[in-house]
Amino acid sequence: MDLTLPPRVTDRAFARLAEIAELTGQMKPLRVGVSGGGCSGFQYDIRLDEAAPDDLVLEKDGQKVLVDSVSLPFLANATIDFTEELIGARFVVENPNATASCGCGTSFSI
Repeated sequence: MDLTLPPRVTDRAFARLAEIAELTGQMKPLRVGVSGGGCSGFQYDIRLDEAAPDDLVLEKDGQKVLVDSVSLPFLANATIDFTEELIGARFVVENPNATASCGCGTSFSI
């Protein structure tokens, strides 16, 4: 039995995407990907982007989060959230697959 689940997007992250769409007048999906690099081996690539044919699309209230097929295994069971802290507001990934991460919060290792 495979317990690998796609990433989950919080209501707070979808709400922030709706705010961005309202502020910019454009409704673009949020892409969450993984690429090689960063101080721990892998890094998250989080940006507004257009959908590609092989993307997993997570959708709520018209807002979309995209994950490409290559990044999907690295983001299994992860949570995509939006946080506002003293250091700034940003989308974050809480990834149970990461064995280590760095202080910047965008780099991790498996």
